[in-house]
Amino acid sequence: MAKVLCVLYDDPIGGLPKTYARDDLPKIDHYPGGQTLPTPKAIDFIPGTLLGSVSGELGLRTYLEANGHTLVVTSDKDGPDSVFEKELVDADIVISQPFWPAYLTPERFAKAKNLKLALTAGIGSDHVDLQSAIDRGVTVAEVTYCNSISVAEHVVMMILGLVRNYLPAHDWARKGGWNIADCVQHSYDLEAMSVGTVAAGRIGLAVLRRLAPFDVKLHYTDRHRLPETIEKELNLTFHATREEMYPHCDVVTLNCPLHPETEHMVNEETLKLFKRGAYIVNTARGKLCDRDAIARELESGRLAGYAGDVWFPQPAPADHPWRTMAWNGMTPHMSGTSLTAQARYAAGTREILECFFEGRPIRDEYLIVQGGTLAGVGAHSYSKGNATGGSEEAAKFKKAG
Repeated sequence: MAKVLCVLYDDPIGGLPKTYARDDLPKIDHYPGGQTLPTPKAIDFIPGTLLGSVSGELGLRTYLEANGHTLVVTSDKDGPDSVFEKELVDADIVISQPFWPAYLTPERFAKAKNLKLALTAGIGSDHVDLQSAIDRGVTVAEVTYCNSISVAEHVVMMILGLVRNYLPAHDWARKGGWNIADCVQHSYDLEAMSVGTVAAGRIGLAVLRRLAPFDVKLHYTDRHRLPETIEKELNLTFHATREEMYPHCDVVTLNCPLHPETEHMVNEETLKLFKRGAYIVNTARGKLCDRDAIARELESGRLAGYAGDVWFPQPAPADHPWRTMAWNGMTPHMSGTSLTAQARYAAGTREILECFFEGRPIRDEYLIVQGGTLAGVGAHSYSKGNATGGSEEAAKFKKAG
């Protein structure tokens, strides 16, 4: 029987909701492109409820304990005295989320003698040292595509929020004011602006598709050029490098992975390539941007706004400058953990566990590492590298594309 160690974020301050805003979720059976949703044999949760926090337990306890396994759930994940560190020693499976990642560093792998599966309830396994997983024969899997559209919607919301100056205007309304001039002195129409994405994978392309009806000029850069049919459909302008694209864009959205080539790619020097008054939206990884350079450019007025869902470190300290810098639209890392997305990644986690315990193949699109080598989607998405990088810790693989 297995010990499953699950690291989830804290419950709401007032505890789990007794009721929810909606009674159910809209039904879909596949993602754009045709990939089917998770298909576990059963689920022990109600879709649309809070599953990603400690008490939600990803809806796994009944299933695991009925099959003789042990489930340990905690939010305490950092430092040598954390619950995670102590329970890791004899854990067979570790589950965590990109929004509250339990970093599996080489040092932690060395302590986890029983570890067989590192499972990401969501998308993005760059909190796992993949070389250590390969060396130790640990399977790494994630629930690919489960929250890609959730993040894409968040990007579009943030773009409109910045350009239309929504948050400051809402603050005036909350304070009882009617200060229209104050609200509109930083408000513009998105129509006819040029919007560019760094990377046009599942999230980046979904953003482009959702922005097309706004009659904007769409740009993108990616290591892999999109098919000509898609470029024509969306009237996309391709740029070979991000530096080439920046000067053309009023809005730039970052949808690329973090690795040594992209860490701090938006910095004091590259910010000089941006238009004065440009907006940046970053829902990918906090370390894509130089923290202090972003804050300085907002204070100086060179940037018109910055919105992001990702920070470094995470959770961000109370004095992190992105919390209070001018014209920011920051949120905690929550874009991919809507209640809708939680139902999908909880079901996907259950599907992966069922396959693992029953000796059935895990879907290729969920696999990152298996059998001592990159596997499935990991074999197509990652390439070996020897520089430090990763989500917030050292990683020894670079994500390609």
